[in-house]
Amino acid sequence: MTEARKGVLAIVAASVTWGLSSLYYKALAEVPPLEMLSHRTAWSAVFFALVLLAQGRAGEVRALAARPRQWRVLAVSAVLIAVNWLVFIHAVQVGHALQASLGYYVFPLLAAVLGYFAFGERLNRVQMLAFGLAAFAVVLLAVGLGALPWTALTLAASFGGYGIIKRQVPLGPVVSVFVETALLAPLALVFLWGAHAGAWADTDGRYGGVFGRDLATSLLLLFAGPLTGVPLVLFSYAARRLPYATVGLIQYLNPTVQFGIAVLVFGEAFTVWHAVAFPLIWAGLALYSWDGWRR
Repeated sequence: MTEARKGVLAIVAASVTWGLSSLYYKALAEVPPLEMLSHRTAWSAVFFALVLLAQGRAGEVRALAARPRQWRVLAVSAVLIAVNWLVFIHAVQVGHALQASLGYYVFPLLAAVLGYFAFGERLNRVQMLAFGLAAFAVVLLAVGLGALPWTALTLAASFGGYGIIKRQVPLGPVVSVFVETALLAPLALVFLWGAHAGAWADTDGRYGGVFGRDLATSLLLLFAGPLTGVPLVLFSYAARRLPYATVGLIQYLNPTVQFGIAVLVFGEAFTVWHAVAFPLIWAGLALYSWDGWRR
């Protein structure tokens, strides 16, 4: 098997895993959002630490001690990815998985615009048309549903900002995400201690402390680490073997799987406004992807 084919299989596996993750968070709907986020953060830190130790790369983390600016940058990116994870978990639990998929469809187009403002990257006419279609679709959806799709916009903006920040850190994804989760882990552990002690409720008013109540739920919570880490390792593997345009195109599998699960499995309402807005966004993505592939 060629290296390119291995790369394609890796990015397909990563994208499908990300897409299917909504099933995981729905299965753990009994776990309040902040508690779920805390488990995801803590177990991800453990998973990435084990990966780095197995690869003999712990020295890369120690080398960061002499670069305080990178720690500050990673602290900002850690907050952004925590917001992204929390909003996604909450969206799936409260029946907004369809809107979450919209956010990950919009993200590549928003990222191009953020690149223009942050790095002065030029937008050609095709890219501007693609973003215009997506923006028009969001406006239509807001008018039709009577409210802005805040979940989708927050997911797209937080992930877009995360990407902007990460471009300023010359580290591989495994090292950088380990540092991010390690920075967040003390907060996660404090929150979990309070949740189990009954000291405070979650964002939705529920009292949690679910871990340890039964074996199945505890094992599922533990699985949050590999579920976060394995796709990222696969993505990193693919990115080293494939043109980035190919990686970007295949990544649309993620929101597509999310979309299918939201409508076909969760039974979320797909209104006439969704039927107009989503094709407009897909058309914008098709233009954007064609332009990127052509160039």
